[in-house]
Amino acid sequence: MFNPSRDQARQFFIDTWAKFQRRDPLSPLEEKTAAILTMHPEYHRVLQNPESFVTTDWRPEAGDINPFLHLGFHLAIQEQLDIDQPIGIRAIHAQLAAKHDDEHAAKHEILECLGETLWQSQRTGQALDGALYLQLLRQRLPSQQ
Repeated sequence: MFNPSRDQARQFFIDTWAKFQRRDPLSPLEEKTAAILTMHPEYHRVLQNPESFVTTDWRPEAGDINPFLHLGFHLAIQEQLDIDQPIGIRAIHAQLAAKHDDEHAAKHEILECLGETLWQSQRTGQALDGALYLQLLRQRLPSQQ
């Protein structure tokens, strides 16, 4: 299983963006990543100036958003959607996308649930709770009347 370090993961995003900008051939994973990167122009400055940002520690308690973490969550969610794992996430995404009339906004709702689930896992020292993740996702669905 691939388990990159923080620096390796960040470098993957930086390298993928550079390859995309040069129009170099991309691997399937890089293509998926480039699609995510293009949806986040607010992070292009970070990707184009890696020497200034690759070692930055973004602090959520200070209101910072770590662009690499955000992009990594997007990539993880896209993988989940591609294989519908956890089972049902694809249908939940479709309902959230219909609710917002925006697939990207739907992914951001999923991202918040994934972040909460990971935070709970870290806080308790327990394995990721897939049931909690799905519960949080379902709470965001439009009510069925």
